[in-house]
Amino acid sequence: MGMNMSEKILARHAGLESVEAGQLITCKLDMVLANDITAPPAIKEFEKIGGDVFDPAKIALVPDHFTPNKDMKTAELTKIVRDFAREQKIVHYFEVGHDAGIEHVILPEQGLVGPGMLTIGADSHTCTYGAVNGFSTGVGTTDLAVALATGEAWFKVPSAIQVVLHGQKPKDINGKDVILTLIGMIGVDGALYQTLEFTGEGVASLGMDDRFTIANMAIEAGAKNGIFPFDDKTRVYLEERIKDYEPVSSDADAKYARTVEIDLSALRPVVAFPHLPGNVKRIMDIVEPILIQQVVLGSCTNGRIEDLAKAAEVFSMHKVHPDVRCIVIPGSQRVYLEAMARGYIRKFINAGCAVSTPTCGPCMGGHMGILTKGERCVSTTNRNFVGRMGHIESEIYLAGPQVAAASAILGRIAEPKEVE
Repeated sequence: MGMNMSEKILARHAGLESVEAGQLITCKLDMVLANDITAPPAIKEFEKIGGDVFDPAKIALVPDHFTPNKDMKTAELTKIVRDFAREQKIVHYFEVGHDAGIEHVILPEQGLVGPGMLTIGADSHTCTYGAVNGFSTGVGTTDLAVALATGEAWFKVPSAIQVVLHGQKPKDINGKDVILTLIGMIGVDGALYQTLEFTGEGVASLGMDDRFTIANMAIEAGAKNGIFPFDDKTRVYLEERIKDYEPVSSDADAKYARTVEIDLSALRPVVAFPHLPGNVKRIMDIVEPILIQQVVLGSCTNGRIEDLAKAAEVFSMHKVHPDVRCIVIPGSQRVYLEAMARGYIRKFINAGCAVSTPTCGPCMGGHMGILTKGERCVSTTNRNFVGRMGHIESEIYLAGPQVAAASAILGRIAEPKEVE
């Protein structure tokens, strides 16, 4: 029986020749991840088990959600993580400022995840690593605690949706437009506990940062994970990062629950209206101007170097609208340095943007960009639920970096071509 990419990874890590959808299995893990919000309760549960972690080199602890710490409570949470990392001699503990950043940016950036690997993390956007041909998914506190102790986790093998990408994407289209379009097509529960497997000749037109964005938001369609095939772009991305890996590819007779097809060449810039990622509209179809007060460029979804490059290009020769505050958040220290070297940071500041240290910050209403009642924000983050970025009567519109930059310039939701 043929298997898809996710099934092959799960079978390999379960020590089985094959697996099929619905099967319950126990797998050995390559990487276990937690952050400053999710690690403390898991550590508390781990301490009930007692003993040492299964492998200090296969655990990553990343303070990123409320860091740099915004108050005493968040400082206490981070201290729990820091003390645990020292006590257990965790190899991959990322202190603020020490080549660190947002967890889902730095793990692939530093070669801690790769093709064929199985990763779990106590954060729903752990599914990001499917961009590099791995199986990765989010888990809860108890599963994380057990994984820290044993290096194992149980899975129900998900069925798969094959997403076939055709054609070449236009210049003003990026990974965010692709995934928002897909979520708009199938709904926020359209892939509930399923794999989104991206295939087709159109994959070749997507850069790695596009793929990270798409895999990152698989969870916004309810998916267990998203995964891309291994190709030349993946190989080039991994060359300086990781050497020991084993890619997977789907068998010709692999089974899929259904197939969804997207013509990339026909896509137009989109935005997800409040209060669901699936409430997607093409900007060209918006009739009345939607005025905004804030723009956020960054996050684990769109905080990588090519995301900043796309935004910087739109900002060339333009200024942020006087009624808008635009906050730019590089996803990691490495992204920050590269953006400086390329001149993007100067361009953002000269345009009137505020550039922040790497942090999740405003994405989940933490800090560095909270909205008050009645304010609207165009954000390159991944969720626009009620109160997600502050007041319950504020509004978040999800978009890609080009749309976010154009909107910051014009003071309303806009397409990139409107500022050319």
